[in-house]
Amino acid sequence: MLLVTGGAGFIGSNVVAGLDEAGRGDIVVNDRFGTGENWRNLAKRRLADVIPPDDLIDWLDGRKLDAVIHMGAITDTTATDGDLVIATNFRLSLKLLDWCTTTRTPFIYASSAATYGDGAQGFADDWSSAALRRLRPLNLYGWSKHLFDLAVSERCAQGGPLPPQWVGLKFFNVFGPNEYHKGEMMSLVAKRFDEAKVGKPVRLFKSYREDIADGEQKRDFIYVDDVVAVVRWLLETPKISGIFNVGTGAARSFRDLIEAMFRALSREPNIEFIDMPPAMRERYQYFTQSDVENLRRAGYNGGFTPLEEAVTRYVTGFLDRPDRYR
Repeated sequence: MLLVTGGAGFIGSNVVAGLDEAGRGDIVVNDRFGTGENWRNLAKRRLADVIPPDDLIDWLDGRKLDAVIHMGAITDTTATDGDLVIATNFRLSLKLLDWCTTTRTPFIYASSAATYGDGAQGFADDWSSAALRRLRPLNLYGWSKHLFDLAVSERCAQGGPLPPQWVGLKFFNVFGPNEYHKGEMMSLVAKRFDEAKVGKPVRLFKSYREDIADGEQKRDFIYVDDVVAVVRWLLETPKISGIFNVGTGAARSFRDLIEAMFRALSREPNIEFIDMPPAMRERYQYFTQSDVENLRRAGYNGGFTPLEEAVTRYVTGFLDRPDRYR
């Protein structure tokens, strides 16, 4: 039996889909639904059980699991409720880490590229305590993820107890189906698709750096299928532990991303550049690019989908269809 926390969320539901498609019929999802639409992310899946977050710790008592895949978190980079974010992203993660340690259960968890802050220290996934301590996340979400990475790293360095397999995944700019409930946290492709579809221009922020043209701000965009492939490989390779970047290793511009979307729609690109809100200008990241050498050295050779192919797959397979869900 596998437990996927945050299993109704974006990455979590794609992990569930990948496992379900691979024939796993023993998947338990931990998430909350409320009155939202995130249940649709799981509507096509077989599930052994669905556990509300408030019941999770009690449910775990006496259980035997093949692995815990901990994707659950408050992922809003604009979140301001520090107590809630720490309780959800840090303290619950510690409880799950301790449970997996006691029960000898593999533990794979979501970290984030937000832990790198403005990128001044680079994007190498050196998970030594000394390297992690140099990072300065820019928001509460990033800090909460960084805090847990530090706790795990220091426990490892001190020879403390850990699960037989423990892996943190620093996800970069993931996009793909089932992200629709995320609102402003959706990828730019998902947010701007409907406008492009009806012929409206897509608006991108102007650049405020002389050495970077408008629309040439860059991110490491990775399709969610590639993320799922990494998770599945780790489940099949239990000897691997550590904290790894999960990106393509190739930064591409927002202009590239949106032009790929227009081409997938067989339309000429129609892009307008607008002023960035003043409050964002001093904290805006102009470049992120994962270093994936650690993942390669660990043995992962699955490759990553090129941006244009990934966007086309997303548009034609999901966004431009009546049913957009995986």
